[in-house]
Amino acid sequence: MTVAAAYQANAAGDVHALVAEHQELVRRIAWHLSARLPDSVEIDDLVQAGQIGLIEAARQYRPDGGASFATFASSRIRGAMLDELRRGDWMPRSVHRNARTIAGAVRAVEARHGRAATEAEVAAELGMPLADYQAMAGDAARGPLLSLEGIAIDDEPPEIPDPDAIDAAEQVTGSAFRRALAGAIDHLPERERQVMGLYYDEALNLREIGAVLGVTESRVCQIHAQAVVRLRARLQAWL
Repeated sequence: MTVAAAYQANAAGDVHALVAEHQELVRRIAWHLSARLPDSVEIDDLVQAGQIGLIEAARQYRPDGGASFATFASSRIRGAMLDELRRGDWMPRSVHRNARTIAGAVRAVEARHGRAATEAEVAAELGMPLADYQAMAGDAARGPLLSLEGIAIDDEPPEIPDPDAIDAAEQVTGSAFRRALAGAIDHLPERERQVMGLYYDEALNLREIGAVLGVTESRVCQIHAQAVVRLRARLQAWL
């Protein structure tokens, strides 16, 4: 066996070992993501898409990069799942329309008052009861953040395996968007910022976040939805 062939064999063995050792990571991310998706989205479809992300991560991972493989792979697994959801376009048009309506109301209230809009203020702007607004925001929050979530919780942009194959303008735009998103998250109201951090950074579910913050699971769901629609409103130019 030549040196090159031996290297390729060892590399293939490392990939297979990493993939085999991190099956539970794929399933955990799939269940975490599915918790806020419609019942029509099959968990097995998410797991299958996540496997592709895991394999790609195993092929690209370099131990001397400074990050553990689990950390390196998580964003790629999640990104592969989100790509699959985007391709399926499972969100009804009415939900997309409602998301835009809510975003417009949030922007109008915040421009008028010069501060973060409350749920009650947005509901009043839309001319609907608070409970109806919260339900509408909950549905709208399931879709719009898919375009943000893949990079919302990464401190660094994903590794680009072949920079020469990527348009430079796209790299600059992506970097600028990440900065805008990070700034928007930093300026969320404190409770919304806490929920976003616990949900995306710490990977806690809604029940666990409720226990940490001393509120009900349904209230956490409402806070999360409000944070998402607020981010969408503030980042509308990017979307």
